[in-house]
Amino acid sequence: MHDVLWRPTTRQIEASRMDAFRRRVNLRFNLDLDDYPALHRWSVEHRAQFWQALAEYFQVRWHAPPTSILEEGATMAGARWFSGATLNFAEHLLHRRDDRPAVVAVREDGNRHSLTHNQLAAEVAGLQQALRQFGIQPGDRIAAIMPNTWQTLVAMLAATSLGAVWSNCSPEFGAHAIIDRFGQIAPRVLIACASYQYAGKTFDQVDTLNQVLAQLPQLEHLLVVPYTRANTRADEFGPVPATLWNDFFQPGGSPTFTALPFDHPLYILYSSGTTGVPKCIVHRAGGVLLQHLKEHGLHNDLKADEVLFYYTTCGWMMWNWLVSGLALGATLVLYDGSPFHPGPERLVDLIDGEGIHVFGTSPKYLAALEQAGVKPATSHRLDSLRLMLSTGSPLSPHSYDYVYRQFKADLCLASMSGGTDIVACFVLGNPLLPVRRGEIAGKGLGMAVQVWNEHGQPVTGEKGELVCLHPFPSMPLGFWGDNDGSRYHVAYFSQFEGIWCQGDYAEQLPEGGLVIHGRSDAVLNPGGVRIGTAEIYRQVEKVEQVLESVAIGQNWQGDVRVVLFVRLRDGLQLDDALRQRIRQVIRQYTTPRHVPAVIAQVSDIPRTLSGKLVELAIRNVVHGLPVKNTDALANPEALAQFRERPELR
Repeated sequence: MHDVLWRPTTRQIEASRMDAFRRRVNLRFNLDLDDYPALHRWSVEHRAQFWQALAEYFQVRWHAPPTSILEEGATMAGARWFSGATLNFAEHLLHRRDDRPAVVAVREDGNRHSLTHNQLAAEVAGLQQALRQFGIQPGDRIAAIMPNTWQTLVAMLAATSLGAVWSNCSPEFGAHAIIDRFGQIAPRVLIACASYQYAGKTFDQVDTLNQVLAQLPQLEHLLVVPYTRANTRADEFGPVPATLWNDFFQPGGSPTFTALPFDHPLYILYSSGTTGVPKCIVHRAGGVLLQHLKEHGLHNDLKADEVLFYYTTCGWMMWNWLVSGLALGATLVLYDGSPFHPGPERLVDLIDGEGIHVFGTSPKYLAALEQAGVKPATSHRLDSLRLMLSTGSPLSPHSYDYVYRQFKADLCLASMSGGTDIVACFVLGNPLLPVRRGEIAGKGLGMAVQVWNEHGQPVTGEKGELVCLHPFPSMPLGFWGDNDGSRYHVAYFSQFEGIWCQGDYAEQLPEGGLVIHGRSDAVLNPGGVRIGTAEIYRQVEKVEQVLESVAIGQNWQGDVRVVLFVRLRDGLQLDDALRQRIRQVIRQYTTPRHVPAVIAQVSDIPRTLSGKLVELAIRNVVHGLPVKNTDALANPEALAQFRERPELR
């Protein structure tokens, strides 16, 4: 930990948008902010000035200008941003009109489809015209069960250009998981693929879609994208009227943009749903736009001539985050399918093939690449790659080493942490700051982040809760159907009254970086000592026989003991020697409290549909408690391996 792996040169700093913004702020407000910590302090102490300056710097296209920037409420949730202002989110993502590629959609089978900025705008105009004639109005919900491809992007932009509220699910979710989500928001139109591919297999969606249609009584129309099912017919679907994409679409013209309030609902995203029916999180258009301009434009220094990629499905907030790269004029690469089909180099091939400058992924993917023996530095050019992003779970120091050893040394590696809750980041990378092994570079501009102990006191060098002290524009409008705001308050403001608590177990380091130690609700508590599960995973990754692991706390003899489940490489069996090796590594690099009392082998570990570990679901199974919503899991059958284990009696 703490070793500097990369540091920006003076020339890189001076050429960055972040430093240009710092200089602009100094000039505009007659200040002398000489580094990033000073700029960050100013951004949270002078919130209205900061967000106004950000909007001006990125030339936000107001249809009506704001009458005030920030009206602080009695609570964080009561803050009002950019009152009186109107804008349109889609207009900002379609502002560039030329023949440079705007989006390149690539399937795992090699199918590739590219649209220029002019062509993208024309496609949006055609679908917009069809939706307008159908009668779509501001506030109507349009939902999608779609893969990560160009039609999904066109549909989102057409919907939001008219003021409709967009909501995504991925086709692999399954009927019950989709109904749990869309059944709450009553969409008027559903857009869905007839089939999709993954890992070389094709999955027909007709039966699944008909199950969904039967449970959405307020749905008025189904728009079908045949995708990998060329012979799809509209009459295969019912009871809702259905139309194929090409029959619905009306080519020609340019898109128009409805002027909408800053707080107009843009997206409805969903909590994981592993502890009950998913919460429907409503995000405001202006807040999402400003956050994404800041994160892409300043923190990632994304330029209009660059190519942006993030491996994601449409069921994860990173899709919504990725597509906002268009607001900077960049080219998006959308990939649909398995990242390891036909081989583990599939996504690395895209870096050279598409000239990717910013490559986004997850810790699980990087660990899998290393375990597969992939060494991109020796097999690929990687000339274009300058920034690698990682989120979804904590990135281990071991994976930092892998990236700098096997990708390239002159690369900024930026671990990020935020959430679906804010469709943005609290802490992330920075072109002005060094990359330190195992650390997130720092706090996002405008985000008043601290780490608090159980007494509500800020701490440095100690683990605690990640909190945000002041309002920010991408705070959700609330939860759909939560009319009195009580569920919203409980979710974020009840642990420390009136203070946003993200639910991450974190540590603020003296140099300014941060470490995320896991989710707070998954923290282990043996002997009253709080341990983040990520602290254990970081050490287990050093044991080459282990592919992945999951730790829980088991109630045991009036206390809690740590139980570790491991998935080993094919053909290996867990024996006493390997158990001892795992315990030695954990003890050597942490404390005796971290050492598991029990280590057991499993062949699979359950994850959410977006790929996150579900420690709570496993803990419930171990304790004989029900798992409330297995439809939220990608592989619910894996839970059976954790039930009534003889080692845990």
